[in-house]
Amino acid sequence: MKPGTSWLVKGGNTLSGTLAPSGSKNAALPILAATLLTDQPVTLHRCPDIRDVKAMINLIRNLGADAVEGSDPHSVTITASNIDPESLSDELSRTIRASILLAGPLLARAGSVQLPPPGGDVIGRRRLDTHFLALEMLGAKVSFNGKLIKIEAPNGLTGTEIHLDEPSVTATENVLMAASVAKGTTVIYNAACEPNVQDLAVMLNAMGADIQGEGTNRITVHGKGKLLNGTTHTICPDHIEIGSFIGLAACCHGRVEIPGVPQNIIRPTMIGLGRLGVEVFYENDVLVVPANQDLKVRPDRSGDIPTIYDSPWPGFSPDLTSTAVVVATQSTGTSLIFEKMFESRMFFVDKLAAMGAALVLCDPHRVVVSGPSKLVGTEVSSPDIRAGMALLTAALCATGESVIHNVHQIERGYENIVQRLNNLGADIKPLDNMGQDK
Repeated sequence: MKPGTSWLVKGGNTLSGTLAPSGSKNAALPILAATLLTDQPVTLHRCPDIRDVKAMINLIRNLGADAVEGSDPHSVTITASNIDPESLSDELSRTIRASILLAGPLLARAGSVQLPPPGGDVIGRRRLDTHFLALEMLGAKVSFNGKLIKIEAPNGLTGTEIHLDEPSVTATENVLMAASVAKGTTVIYNAACEPNVQDLAVMLNAMGADIQGEGTNRITVHGKGKLLNGTTHTICPDHIEIGSFIGLAACCHGRVEIPGVPQNIIRPTMIGLGRLGVEVFYENDVLVVPANQDLKVRPDRSGDIPTIYDSPWPGFSPDLTSTAVVVATQSTGTSLIFEKMFESRMFFVDKLAAMGAALVLCDPHRVVVSGPSKLVGTEVSSPDIRAGMALLTAALCATGESVIHNVHQIERGYENIVQRLNNLGADIKPLDNMGQDK
């Protein structure tokens, strides 16, 4: 599907059936970067077949590594026996924010790296200082050469105590990768705990690293002072995709079954969606979103309007606040959705207002929603991955037809989403650039 493609969505259908989760996008990207820490083959399974993952694989190829896809489109074997950091493509690096994840592995492998500012979603200020400060503590020097970020470690990397100034997921991942091959022990305080961080640590340990404490905010890495070994690893399921599907299923009233979902990654999701009346249960190790849920906002014990807010893991994920807003439009009652991290993420709610949602954007971080609202199809454009999925959810539960433009943003994070949802009973058709059905 070409980047300029739009979708025609006919709303109002009940969605039901089985929806298998993809591998985690946010785990696959650092794990792909970590393949540069060895000159031996690394085989990855359950790689999501999405734009951002393909861009990262192309970046790794661009560095000189071999990347051979298996007969299964979700498997790839990468052998980084010879890499040249100077061949890193500026153009490719600017396409995804995850290009910053190459900093730690390339610094550890080659002693220096030059990167352009990374690309990705425009959802507010996304600072990189945490990465730079942490790498400097390991012995690197960071400078800006024109529009390039230059990071050097002429004397190598040495383990130390690092207190991250914020629990940044990608900064934690960069430190984990760099510290695994540094000399000595690194202790990371205020580390991110997300499932994708834990999955990276699992793979690095399988490669011969010595990481302890993943899943907590204090991680210890006993550096090996040398390259790691090859391995085979299966990427964990995508908890953000699963959370998006739970919200979508609840809004579209059908029974949706999601197999292979670990219970520990669902509890934080239900912190937020549960306050909006969404219910799930497990049946024979399958996560079930029951049909015809009576969505009602659960007020505070005092009767006050509840606040659904994001926080670092194991709190409610900021990547699911967009979905929470749409679910709130279909829940009886009033709620305040408070997205603390990104000051532009909530700007998509004007599109929901145009569809008939009763809401007030209080400021760049907070929106008050009163429901339920009968949404009506309209023409919208996807501003980023998560807002795009939220708008698709709104279009599917609305009356009438919607046209969603800029859908390549959604495809960056959700694999083969049109076919998967159509298999549940959705009616989504690609349009060409002239607005005609394909």
